Amino acid sequence: MNERSSVTELADTLRAEVERYPEGRKLPSSRVLMERHQVSPVTVSRAMAVLSAEGLVVSRPGAGVFRAAAFTGGARAGVPSTARPGDLSWQEVALSADSGPRDLLAAPVFATLRVPPPDVVDLNSGYPHASLLPERLLAAALARAGRRPGAWDRPPTDGLTELRGWFARGIGGQGGPIGTGDVLITAGGQSGLTVAMRSLAAPGSPVLVESPTYSGILAVVRAAGLRPVPVPVDADGVRTDLLADAFDATRARVFVCQPLFQNPTGAVLSPARRAEVLRIARTAGAFVVEDDFARLLVHSDAPALPRPLAADDPDGVVVHLRSLTKAASPNLRVGALTARGPALARLRATQVVDSFFVPRPLQEATLELVADPGWARHLRTLGTELKDRRTATVAALNRELPGLVGAHNRGGYHLWLRLPDGVDDGALTAAALRAGVQITPGRPYHAAEPPAPHLRLSYAAAESTAHAVEGVRRLRRAYEAAAG
Repeated sequence: MNERSSVTELADTLRAEVERYPEGRKLPSSRVLMERHQVSPVTVSRAMAVLSAEGLVVSRPGAGVFRAAAFTGGARAGVPSTARPGDLSWQEVALSADSGPRDLLAAPVFATLRVPPPDVVDLNSGYPHASLLPERLLAAALARAGRRPGAWDRPPTDGLTELRGWFARGIGGQGGPIGTGDVLITAGGQSGLTVAMRSLAAPGSPVLVESPTYSGILAVVRAAGLRPVPVPVDADGVRTDLLADAFDATRARVFVCQPLFQNPTGAVLSPARRAEVLRIARTAGAFVVEDDFARLLVHSDAPALPRPLAADDPDGVVVHLRSLTKAASPNLRVGALTARGPALARLRATQVVDSFFVPRPLQEATLELVADPGWARHLRTLGTELKDRRTATVAALNRELPGLVGAHNRGGYHLWLRLPDGVDDGALTAAALRAGVQITPGRPYHAAEPPAPHLRLSYAAAESTAHAVEGVRRLRRAYEAAAG
């Protein structure tokens, strides 16, 4: 059972027990609760934190945990409210002047963030499983960061100078075209995408996107009031002949792409097309937003990686985006936008209006993390684990569903599988969930009607390699049931 469900179940059990205690009575110790309910000390601590937040118990350091005084401030969590429900129907009229329901835009993003039940294998999430992430390193980095001089002072709006310099060297290379002053620290990759779209394109204008592309990019583009225009991708990345045609037809001023281990296809932009993308964008007077999300997710058997597009761009065409969240933790929401000239001023102005700055303790913790020798070891271990999971998942697909195996690149965390014509990817996704495996349909990755049905499998999201293989077995059962 996972930790999250254990905490919920223990909190439910203790909530019922606490109600039978008189006010001020001491509860059993953590050790007793651990033995009685066969749970870890972390589970007990978190369950007690839930009850404390609900006002059911109070913790007295050195003495223990006690039943709280009667709660009289209104409805308590877990206790039904008897208050008359309010009339919220007026909001339907108030929100009707907007461009449309935001939940429809965000639905694919919610889907990739959904945590499945404990008995369901997760082959859907966009984040590696917690077992692949450096939780001990992060805990130590956070502890050291909190003791840094000035750690709780307000940071510069652009970000800490040392952290901006670290990103600049990682993106442009030592002595490359990217300097510390060209970097803006953001609250993760999704926030950086939002800042870029709202800064570089006027509402209502077209934005060129790869097809298929990460559903979060499409959500950001549409939420900013922009119109995504798809440009097809093949095994060598975006089709540059069609990219030139799209710029000519739309007069777009922004192209969003993922040149390295593209999501969802896994494609790597070929050397010839790298130069063409920059040339075409420069000719069109347009920006290339380079989402370099997978550079730290390279597998141990991969060849040398190509440089970021930004490293070969002296003219400020490329706005580069990089984040640490996938390789470190979904909760370490720290990334960087790199731009030059007036574009950087636009990005800076948008971010400061939206969120002021990224919290300094997070930035300090990031500096502690990447300076730790364990960070480089973690990335090597992660690369090996991702390679092993990719190999095992592809082998399982070859055995169980040989007709669905697609390209499997040596980076990233997912596979893009072509389904036979006529198969409904949405229906198959629902059938797979009933069979005990959570997967991602291909439809949300297209800005227009998809040319064929696909599935995306995230082998890094499963608890282990064995779980990923079991997920493929369950997918086969769902596929056979849907086909039959």
